[in-house]
Amino acid sequence: MTGEVGPYKTATFGAGCFWGVEAVFSKVNGVVTTEVGYMGGTLKNPTYKDVCTGQTGHAEVVQVTYDPSKVSYEQLLDVFWSVHDPTQLNRQGPDKGTNYRSVIFYHDAEQGRMARRSKETIEASGAFRFGKIMTVIMPAPEFYRAEEYHQHYYKKQGGKCGWGI
Repeated sequence: MTGEVGPYKTATFGAGCFWGVEAVFSKVNGVVTTEVGYMGGTLKNPTYKDVCTGQTGHAEVVQVTYDPSKVSYEQLLDVFWSVHDPTQLNRQGPDKGTNYRSVIFYHDAEQGRMARRSKETIEASGAFRFGKIMTVIMPAPEFYRAEEYHQHYYKKQGGKCGWGI
């Protein structure tokens, strides 16, 4: 498990439908690339159709490659918390199912520590006053890239996917 690609690092987040989440992260200064895909399930090489059944255990995720000299992992965590409601269990807005869960997949021990500390800080702040933070933080398993039509979907659709961004 490594979170480094040359001078760059990798971060992976699940915060509901990956289309809008990817669009937000792709606009962050210091983010080099974004890819949407699936993590955390039992089926090798799942398809979108497989994941949507709720039977594979995968979450829809955005894998972010970033330049740590321009954006920190802590700043990416701030973006993650800002783009969804982490108090909702297995859903975001109208999207329901385990594939829409709030999850941080960390790529090294330091990311794991920072993610846990960030979650504790958010919980203590009362920023999400309506409930307990349901975000799961766990080591990054294998990433399965989603089908090409999902990549940069928001941009391909002319900025329309229901996210209002």
